[in-house]
Amino acid sequence: MLHQVAQAKLADRIVVDSAGTGDWHIDQAPDERAQRAAKRRGYDLSALRGRQIAPDDFARFDLLIAMDDANAAALAQSCPPEHRDKIRLLMEFATRDDSRVVVDPYFGGDEGFERVLDQCEDACEGLLNALRAQLVV
Repeated sequence: MLHQVAQAKLADRIVVDSAGTGDWHIDQAPDERAQRAAKRRGYDLSALRGRQIAPDDFARFDLLIAMDDANAAALAQSCPPEHRDKIRLLMEFATRDDSRVVVDPYFGGDEGFERVLDQCEDACEGLLNALRAQLVV
């Protein structure tokens, strides 16, 4: 999403961040397989580090995007009721892939990470188009 926002020259209007619902990857770089797959497509993930969602994130962001139902449920459980309508599944924005959730690549081979990138590129393109329509010029 960061790449697509930058290419669209909207980095000054759209804030993108990433956080996990658990604390098991705090301060860790992305999985090496994810980094390799991303690098093949021109994305550099090496500077990214994991963080856990913080209580102020629910008010700070307009959307809270989850990759799957378990993460959406975890977000909903910790989210104040007035912000729960901000929680959405990433794949809701996909235009070419009709999957409900992003696949979990961690227990498969490198092809799983390629599939995740395919899904994320598709859904992020759709999300960016939805955001563009809401931006006031």
